[in-house]
Amino acid sequence: MLTFEEKLKIIEAFPELTRKNVSLGRVNFHYEESLHEKKIVVQHLHPNGNGFVFAGHLPKKERGPKGFVNIRDFSEDELKKIIASSLHYLSEPFAEVEEAEEEFAHLVGTWIGRDKHELTLVHEDLLWNIYSGTNIEECFESPIEAERYLMEERFRKKK
Repeated sequence: MLTFEEKLKIIEAFPELTRKNVSLGRVNFHYEESLHEKKIVVQHLHPNGNGFVFAGHLPKKERGPKGFVNIRDFSEDELKKIIASSLHYLSEPFAEVEEAEEEFAHLVGTWIGRDKHELTLVHEDLLWNIYSGTNIEECFESPIEAERYLMEERFRKKK
C-alpha cells in the first residue's frame, strides 16, 4: 500500500488538479476545467492512506453511490490510471454520449442466440456491456464493436 506522501506525490503530478485542504488532515483535489458539475477528482485523501477517486467512467457496480472508488490499496500504476481516466471522463461533453445513446438505442436490450441463450446489451456510462444473466460477458467502448461481437456469435436482437 502506498503511503499518504506517495499518493500525494502521484496526485500532485497531475497539473490539472488543484489541492484543497479539508478537515482532519484530509485533502481533496479539484479539476476546475471539468465540463460537468462534478469537480472533485480525489476526495478525502487521509494521512492513513485512505481516500477516494471519482470514477464516473466505470460501471455502477464498480463504484460507490456517489461515483467514487476507494484507493486505499491501489498501486502507483492503478492510481495514475484511474486519475487519468477520471480527468478524461470529466473532459468529455456528455452530449456526445447522449447522442450515441439515441443513435444506437435500437441495439440495447435482449439478444437471442443458438439454443435460445439470451444476452443483454446495456449502455452504462461510456461502455457497452453485454451480460449473461447478472454476469458480465464482454465490455466494449463502442456500440459498433458490441453489435459486431453479438452478430459474430450468431445472436439476433429479440423483437
